[in-house]
Amino acid sequence: MTKLSIITVNYNDFKGLKKTIESVHAQSLQRFDHIIIDGGSTDGSEDYIKAQQNTFSYCISESDRGVYHAMNKGIEQASGEYVLFLNAGDHFLNSDVLENAIKHLRGESIIYFDLQVVEERNIFIKKYPKKLSFSYFVDDTLPHPATFIKKTAFAKVGTYKEDFKIVSDWKFFIDAICKFQLTYKHVPEVLTTFYIGGMSSDPKNWSSKEAEKQGVLNEEYTLFYQDVEETVLMKRVLNSLKKSRIINALVRFKLLNKF
Repeated sequence: MTKLSIITVNYNDFKGLKKTIESVHAQSLQRFDHIIIDGGSTDGSEDYIKAQQNTFSYCISESDRGVYHAMNKGIEQASGEYVLFLNAGDHFLNSDVLENAIKHLRGESIIYFDLQVVEERNIFIKKYPKKLSFSYFVDDTLPHPATFIKKTAFAKVGTYKEDFKIVSDWKFFIDAICKFQLTYKHVPEVLTTFYIGGMSSDPKNWSSKEAEKQGVLNEEYTLFYQDVEETVLMKRVLNSLKKSRIINALVRFKLLNKF
């Protein structure tokens, strides 16, 4: 039977950590390692982890070099065939979802599900495509709280780039799919709930996020990125021409005033 490792990274998010751990403990399927990597929190998280330590396969609370260093530390401790990152604040959709999900883990290196997203009072389902392409990753990524990654994939692709602050998980996925061409599969079922409000969704970090992404695209995927940019530009030109023709026709038939 497939064995899993669930890795939870936390830093000063006691409320979110508690929610995540309770969600993991509530799963009907309990055949997994649960690894807790805390960055030396000072908000009560460390005491909570110590009180629960017998329920984890591994836990540690110490200062680190950031979220990706913490995630890499979790990978080092993982013994499961597949790894899932369920960081503090994220949680499973319900108590049976992991038991249902494990049926789909059948060999592909990356197996991704859909994601329930909560943004203040708005809740929506983020659905992911069946087919992945380079152009997809230019604008989007896969959800690490809803993506199972074969541990052997990290040996092929490498672990998370620790000098990045925001997009190292995106870089891992674009490298895994586009550069190393690892096998993947989409399962159109919701696995987990993600709350917007982290580093990548904070507006003050958008410029840093874009700079990191552009650096990867320009340095490592130059030709691919140029092709995508040219295609996007051509589509914009064609759409612009199409709109201008429609507007001229409406003006000609006096259905729209020219101004």
